[in-house]
Amino acid sequence: MRLLAPAKINLHLRVGPPRTDGFHPLLSWFATIALFDTLELTLRRPDEPGPLISLRTDRPDMPVDDRNLVVRVGTALADTPGKQPPGLPVRREGVSAILSKRIPIGGGLGGGSSDAARTLLGLNNLWGIGWSARQLSEFSSRFGSDLPFFFHGPSSICTGRGEIVRPIDPPKPRFIVLILPRIAMPTPQVYRRFDEMGLGCDNTLLDQPDWSRWTTSPAKEILPMLVNDLEAPAFSIAPQLEALRTDAQRLLSRIVRMSGSGSSLFTLYDEQDEAEHAAAMIQAQLKLDARSLQLAPKLSDDLSV
Repeated sequence: MRLLAPAKINLHLRVGPPRTDGFHPLLSWFATIALFDTLELTLRRPDEPGPLISLRTDRPDMPVDDRNLVVRVGTALADTPGKQPPGLPVRREGVSAILSKRIPIGGGLGGGSSDAARTLLGLNNLWGIGWSARQLSEFSSRFGSDLPFFFHGPSSICTGRGEIVRPIDPPKPRFIVLILPRIAMPTPQVYRRFDEMGLGCDNTLLDQPDWSRWTTSPAKEILPMLVNDLEAPAFSIAPQLEALRTDAQRLLSRIVRMSGSGSSLFTLYDEQDEAEHAAAMIQAQLKLDARSLQLAPKLSDDLSV
């Protein structure tokens, strides 16, 4: 089974002060983008040796044991009864998984969460568990706040700590220029700096935008309305990232935002040729990895055909 795991972008992100459980409440507009990891899942024969989830990747620096979310969520799902008759032991066939990474690690694009979500969807099918997307979404939330979105995409409003997902229409601008600085921004560090700076207000989470207006606004209208409350702490940690954002805004003469906890930057365009020209300018003049990609793309893999 061949699966495509799309990256996500935080088009809009408001963050509240930490709750008593340590998590920060969020209000975020998520959308998928046409940047994909590829996951191949194959059932092994009963007589083939190996762990329940045998994972290989094309990244030698990536763990392939239970430190990897693909292995962790798959192993946990194997213990669920699903459609198994009550009282009978749960037995799942071993699965060989091959993960080809194209989504940068540490860029705020949710690659690991997307890989894990597609793993759950694929294993749900291969093992005949029969769970709905809602059940898988609820199950996935124990492994990370970004995972539930990937069962509801390609465009959703996420609240709580990210696990409450409400699908909405995709944005009217259908093209994004994604800028990928070679700067890793560890999410926990960004949130710690957010707290140290005394940022976060509950009122920003209560006053939701007019999403029907936002989803129908062209790029030049929607960009000034988008906010990311994690930009200030991220730029405090990595001033060079703020300098890159400033250079990109000056070059393109339009607003550039950061996604999630960084370090990926983005801006939006209504037309593909405009986005491609902008990405080429960033590459040529700022010497940064920049890509023109479709927003909220349709998936075409073995689960979607």
